[in-house]
Amino acid sequence: MTKRFNSRPHLHGGVVHNGVLYASGHAATDLDLDMKGQTAEICEKLDALLAQVGSDKTKLLHARVYLSDMSAKAQMNEAWMEWLDAAHMPSRAAIGGCDLGDPKRLVEIVVTAAID
Repeated sequence: MTKRFNSRPHLHGGVVHNGVLYASGHAATDLDLDMKGQTAEICEKLDALLAQVGSDKTKLLHARVYLSDMSAKAQMNEAWMEWLDAAHMPSRAAIGGCDLGDPKRLVEIVVTAAID
């Protein structure tokens, strides 16, 4: 069975199929924040989505982090490490130099998570 969450005109915020959440790219709402602040806001949004589908950040399987500027990766990593416990890190790719649709949008995060 497939369940879709957080419908938007052109996508869903997450789709669950066979016990796995596939989350779309999530971005910060407050684009005046720096890379660390935007990352922290996105992590809060991911916490809410994970709870909504019956999962949590300890069940993350994979993440793709899109960065507008790879030179700010350390700021993203700082917020990422504050959010996650080292024992529950997912596999992750960080992709830099991305056009995220608005010059003030600095980071977008896509995750896959188990639902137990």
